[in-house]
Amino acid sequence: MSEKKNKLHFAWLVLVGICLMVGLGKGAMNNSAGLFLAPVAKDLGVGMGNLTLYFSVSAIVTMIFLPISGKLMAKYDTRYILSIAIILQGGAFALFGVMSSVWGWYILAIPLAVGGVFITVIAGPVLINTWFKKHNGLALGIMGAATGLIGAFSQPIVGNLISNQGWRQSYMMVGIVAIVIAVPIIFLFLRKSPQEKGLLPLGMSEPTSNEGGSANTSENSGISFAVAKKSAAFFSLITFFFIITSFGSFAIHMPTYLMHKGYDVTFAGNIMSAYMVGSLIGSLVFGIFSDKIGAKNTTLFAMVIGIISVTLLLFFANSAMIITIAVALFGFVAASIGTLSPAITSALFGSKEYSQIYSTVSMGLAVASIIALPAYGYVYDLAGSYTPALYALIVLLIINIVCILIAFNSKEKMVKAGLWK
Repeated sequence: MSEKKNKLHFAWLVLVGICLMVGLGKGAMNNSAGLFLAPVAKDLGVGMGNLTLYFSVSAIVTMIFLPISGKLMAKYDTRYILSIAIILQGGAFALFGVMSSVWGWYILAIPLAVGGVFITVIAGPVLINTWFKKHNGLALGIMGAATGLIGAFSQPIVGNLISNQGWRQSYMMVGIVAIVIAVPIIFLFLRKSPQEKGLLPLGMSEPTSNEGGSANTSENSGISFAVAKKSAAFFSLITFFFIITSFGSFAIHMPTYLMHKGYDVTFAGNIMSAYMVGSLIGSLVFGIFSDKIGAKNTTLFAMVIGIISVTLLLFFANSAMIITIAVALFGFVAASIGTLSPAITSALFGSKEYSQIYSTVSMGLAVASIIALPAYGYVYDLAGSYTPALYALIVLLIINIVCILIAFNSKEKMVKAGLWK
């Protein structure tokens, strides 16, 4: 038995597989999509607004498919589901390279989003929640950091590909390479549950004759989806997801905000590296803090840091040093989308029907993607600055603090009522 304990738990190999898969789908494909926009718009002779509508199509499909994806993840073999998903996402990305009309982007946004729901949104948190009963937050943090690192390395590579090979060849190469690398990784490293390998989740001890029942109960304990969806915690969590994603979405507008404040395009571009560093550190810090002080306290801490970041952007924009700190803190808090969102879902509702609950509350992410990005642009057009949007962000972060307090109060009531089983 001691020899078995000394072996590396398979959960860590599952985490390696998750990091590589999500890194390819989100870091390499999704994050590099913006690099293609200018050359595609120029060659096709379409406006940037018309081309980027495919992001809205993708977000709408994501919102519709999220609840379905959770049920499919719970029911079918993870390896087959995720293999099909990466083929849909990578295949659609590759097929962009043969399109000659903007309608091709609108149509292919559908399979791109359906595959991306599993690869970039659902699979990582669901599998980590299943495999890690200990170090759950750390695993989520590592996933977020690894995704950022893969994105940071892949973006200059994709940029060079577009310069040297053209956007058509680059689309096809990136999509096909993602499929070729990801499918073997999925079959080698990913399993739906520890039981498939004859294991218990990491951090769960073998049941004994006195406590065997409690061990089995704790593994799949929590609140059912039927009960959860009627609770204040559920709706508070959807609101939290919407607000934190809306917060993170402002990063797309950050360079424009800085240039409006008098900084040149080179500074505005370089400052986003501070955002990236902040995001990487935030992923790890939030993961570790979730394990140490709990998801609730870590989330409240993150919202306070977010308020500080936005305040610095509003009132100290004339200082390059303070702006750099503010943008780094902004990235630090934005990392909570990938780490704290799943951690807080688990803390509120447990493991019992996690995949269905998480996939449904994640609709807040999709709705924010549809609304927030153009909303910031319209604010800028109407007001001539992003100042009203930044004040709105402070208000939204305060609302998020209230949502978290309401959610955990609702959980306590459900537990006292005996609904945690």
